[in-house]
Amino acid sequence: MSVEVPLTRVRRKFVVFAALAVVAALAGLPGWTVAALALTTLAIPFAVTVAGGAGLARELLRPGRSPAARRGLGHTQEQGERLVT
Repeated sequence: MSVEVPLTRVRRKFVVFAALAVVAALAGLPGWTVAALALTTLAIPFAVTVAGGAGLARELLRPGRSPAARRGLGHTQEQGERLVT
């Protein structure tokens, strides 16, 4: 059974782990703690690449504009045509 996890959730976890690794290094936490956080940060894009290919990993690391942001208020083309009278 396969469960698809939204990329935004994965991206949020990636950023949190990266920030925690930086904070841990700056705070002077033990090396194994910093290493564990850094390796977890590096493992996230690797897991995304294995699960969804290089395109999905590229989208994780370089997020583009969301489709809703390009359409204004997030309406589909059909909804936009219906709203305009």
